[in-house]
Amino acid sequence: MTTAAEVGARTAPTSKKKSSRRGSDRVAYLYLLPAFVVFGAFLLYPLLHGLWISLYDWDGLTPATWVGLGNYTDALGDPALRTAFAHSAVLILFYAVLPILLALMLTGVMTHATKLRHLSFFRVVIFLPQVVASVVVATTWTAIYAPNGVLNNVLSAVGLEVIARPWLGDFGLALPAVGLIGTWLEIGLCLVLFLAGVSQINPELYEAARLDGAGPVREFFAVTLPGLRPQIAVALTLTVIAGLRSFDLIFVATRGGPGTSTTVPGFEVYHRAFDLNQVGSACAVGILLTVVILIVTTLINRIDPGEQA
Repeated sequence: MTTAAEVGARTAPTSKKKSSRRGSDRVAYLYLLPAFVVFGAFLLYPLLHGLWISLYDWDGLTPATWVGLGNYTDALGDPALRTAFAHSAVLILFYAVLPILLALMLTGVMTHATKLRHLSFFRVVIFLPQVVASVVVATTWTAIYAPNGVLNNVLSAVGLEVIARPWLGDFGLALPAVGLIGTWLEIGLCLVLFLAGVSQINPELYEAARLDGAGPVREFFAVTLPGLRPQIAVALTLTVIAGLRSFDLIFVATRGGPGTSTTVPGFEVYHRAFDLNQVGSACAVGILLTVVILIVTTLINRIDPGEQA
C-alpha cells in the first residue's frame, strides 16, 4: 500500500515545478509588457477608435451622427472604391510578383558568382532603395518621368522619341509607371531575404546535384528554389501588404491622377478625410482595407508549402 507520506513526497516535486514554471511565465510577461503597452497605445487603440468613428457620419468638426454600418454599405457600393481596390490588385503585380521573380533570378546568378569582385557593393546598391524615404523616391522618379525628364531624354538620344510621353500624365500608363517604382523599391528586400535563405541551405545538396550532372538552371530549380520556400512566403507577405497599403508614392507622384487612374484605397482614405471632410467614411475605408490585408496575408500563410512540409 502507498502511504500518504509517499504520495506527498511524489507530488511535491511536481508542484514545485509548476510553481517554478508559473514564476518564469510571470517574468516573461513582465519583459513583454513594454511591447504590449506600445502595441496597445499606437496600434490597437487607434484601430478600435477608427472602428468606432466609422460608425458615425462626421466631418471632423461638427457633432457626429450615428449611422451604424451605413458608411460600410456606401463604401462597398461606391464604384470609385471598387476601382481603387482594382488598382491595388494591379500594383500587387508590380510590388510583389515582379520583385520576387527578379530577385530569384539575381539570387541564382549571385550564388554562382561568388568569385565576382565587388559583389557586396552590388548587394548594397540593390538594397539601397529600402533605406531611402518613400517621399524622396517618389520625388526623384517624378523628375525621371517628367516630359523633359531623364527617361524621355534617353529615349530621344537613342532615336526612340516617338515613345516619349508624359508618363505620369497618361491615363493608360500612369499606374504601371508608379508600379515600376514599387518594383524598384521592393526588389532589394526580396533579394536580401533570398540571399539569407540560400546561406541556410545545406551545401551538400548542391554537391549532390553537381554529382548528378545538374547545371546551374537545374540546380536552381532542384535545390535553391525549394530551399527558399519560407523566404518566398515572407517576401510575398511583405510585398503584397506594401502593394495594398501604398499611399505615399501615389500621393507625391500623381495624387490619384490623371483623373482617377491611379487612386488606391490608401489615397481614398486621405481624400475622403481631408478633401471631402468625410471622416467616418474614411475610417470605414481604412477598416475595409485592414480586413482585406488580413485576409490576403492569412491566405498566403495558409498556402505556404514550407509550413505544410
